[in-house]
Amino acid sequence: MSDEIKKITPPLTDEMVEGLNAGDQVSITGTVYTARDSAHKRLIALLDEGKELPFDMNGAVIYYVGPSPAKPGQIVGSAGPTTSYRMDAYSERLMEVGMKGMIGKGARAGHVVDAMVKHKAVYFAAIGGAAALIARSIKKVEIVAYEDLGPEAVRRMEVEDFRVVVINDTKGLDLYKMGQEKYQIA
Repeated sequence: MSDEIKKITPPLTDEMVEGLNAGDQVSITGTVYTARDSAHKRLIALLDEGKELPFDMNGAVIYYVGPSPAKPGQIVGSAGPTTSYRMDAYSERLMEVGMKGMIGKGARAGHVVDAMVKHKAVYFAAIGGAAALIARSIKKVEIVAYEDLGPEAVRRMEVEDFRVVVINDTKGLDLYKMGQEKYQIA
């Protein structure tokens, strides 16, 4: 893992994500959307019905988070990542319509990693347990869909210097597996 921090601004392009490699440290500044499993299910239902999504998925980055309520004077409460495998059933479909980045914690299923290669997308990990620190990089938040889901509503977040690490890249590499292989005994 390099000490260099790559800076990106969504919406992401094929060229941007192809330049990211498993293990790269990344700083995101710009728009990131939030959605967890309930919201993903509704997004897929819209696609199945041939309806328009509530935000432009082309080049989008989705952060798997359900932020806690903001305290007085704050923009958002704690905003730590949720476990990503719960979105695995929906991820390929969203990549097909343009999603280029996902942020969460934990490993992804093989079919999701394969879809990232096919659709030129990446999976980033945010540091679990650093929710209050992550919240400092969030500068603006607004609900764009499914307000009835409370913390799990889809939100548009404007972030500045939101630090993540590339776990899965467009070449099919997986930082978690690479780390395990490094310590395997032959």
